[in-house]
Amino acid sequence: MNARRGEVVLWAAQRVTAGMLAAFVLVHLVTIIYAVRGGLSAAEILARIHSTLAWPVFYALFVLAASIHGAIGLRTVAAEWLGWRGRGADTAMAAIALGLVATGLRAVVAVSS
Repeated sequence: MNARRGEVVLWAAQRVTAGMLAAFVLVHLVTIIYAVRGGLSAAEILARIHSTLAWPVFYALFVLAASIHGAIGLRTVAAEWLGWRGRGADTAMAAIALGLVATGLRAVVAVSS
């Protein structure tokens, strides 16, 4: 893949994940408000999370979108502010994305199990 095409793919991925994150954050905040106003305890919230596969899948997708979006954003900041470009920057940002995915999914599994 040439450099220009790669930049376009990253630009598109940044925009797609931004849209996904907007939806995920909205659902997350509405759920928190519903739980707090409904007087649900932490144990009741966890029981609801354990009763369905939908919430772990939702939060796993949330983690993936946030990890991709964040790593691409950090790559852009590193290029603009530090002048760090090229394979080394790409590799570092990929490692950051993988680290975010790993820790985020670990949290999803811990809460869902």
